[in-house]
Amino acid sequence: MTPNQIVALAAAPRRAYATLYASTFAFMVCFVVWMMFGVLGIQLRDELGLNSTEFGLLTATPVLTGAVMRLPLGAWTDRFGGRNVMTVLLVICAVPVYIVSYATQLWQFLVIGLFLGCVGASFAVGTPYVARFFPPERRGFAMGFFGAGAVGAAVNLFITPSLQAAYGWRMVPRIYAVVLLLTAAGFWLVAARDPGAGKAGGSLRQSFQVLRDPRVWRLCQYYSITFGGFTALSLWIPQYLKAEYGMTVVAAAAVAAGFSLPGSVLRAVGGVLSDRHGAHAVTWWGLWVAWICLFLLSYPKTDLVIYTIDGTWTLHLYVSMLIFVLLAFVLGAVFAFGMASTFKYVADDFPQNMGLVTGVVGLAGGLGGFLLPILFGALLDIFKIRSSCFMLMYGIVWVSLILIYLSDIRKSRLA
Repeated sequence: MTPNQIVALAAAPRRAYATLYASTFAFMVCFVVWMMFGVLGIQLRDELGLNSTEFGLLTATPVLTGAVMRLPLGAWTDRFGGRNVMTVLLVICAVPVYIVSYATQLWQFLVIGLFLGCVGASFAVGTPYVARFFPPERRGFAMGFFGAGAVGAAVNLFITPSLQAAYGWRMVPRIYAVVLLLTAAGFWLVAARDPGAGKAGGSLRQSFQVLRDPRVWRLCQYYSITFGGFTALSLWIPQYLKAEYGMTVVAAAAVAAGFSLPGSVLRAVGGVLSDRHGAHAVTWWGLWVAWICLFLLSYPKTDLVIYTIDGTWTLHLYVSMLIFVLLAFVLGAVFAFGMASTFKYVADDFPQNMGLVTGVVGLAGGLGGFLLPILFGALLDIFKIRSSCFMLMYGIVWVSLILIYLSDIRKSRLA
């Protein structure tokens, strides 16, 4: 081995980890911006006089674009490289983020939010980008570590209320626009050239042939539950806590971090577990734990009167603040494991089309994150039960467990 080859081998791990750290930080910044309406929307709801459905639409609109753009950005990452695509994305998205500070009506927030939401598509760029720097047995860790950039949802719950209280809500998007530009410059300087850029082979139309594989749509199902549920609840829980427990915006955002923080940080742990025990086991058992947590969270405040031979006996059923935080923490953790295990599937099954498949699966998850807050608001307006959001999630997870059993578990046992 020549001296140049030895130097190259020594430098490779450093480049890989530098790229991983830079990509994770960039994704975290994007996630903060993507989720900021979950906090700003509480004040905007009062200023604009929004009902629950309109509030859900306001918070969910950026998620829609973030979902739709994951497909083309994933394909472009395979073609042009993650470093190029991520840098351009950060620079372009700074413009609508800044403009949102001038909006005064709901329709303006919705239109600008569509453009602002492109930052959420950064996940489809970074996931295949960082995976290509690591061997197959370490890709679960790498993608899980990068996915931990979703801690931006928790960072948003700490930083945005403080900035809003200190400078007013209109200053918040202006500050975030500057942060996006600074992040783009730092990312370009630190991240390495994508080793897989332009190696997908064939035309873009031929690349999309992978979508005929039924395994892709199975992964879409998994991710629409884990990431879609995580995103939707991260947006919804702050106002839920404010209404259910009478908390201030700052306090509600801080407590809501008990869900968002494990749901992002523990993705790296989920990646390691997927490397060791397999993506399927982590996904299956994680959804069972989520099903139990959602059942308990969905039970509304209830007074149950039992008639006995000696009179009546009244039971008061209520999810206290402490129980809520504990259940939300566990729910966020298992969603994190499920998000990481899904993309372990992608890396194992589609190594040559990771960008495109990541985009499709991310699209499914983002659509779940867009539709669920709107459904949460509609259910609240119709049934007037705050915990109806958890009831809906409980039902979705229950149906999904049945589908996974029919498509995977029973088939495995017969085989």
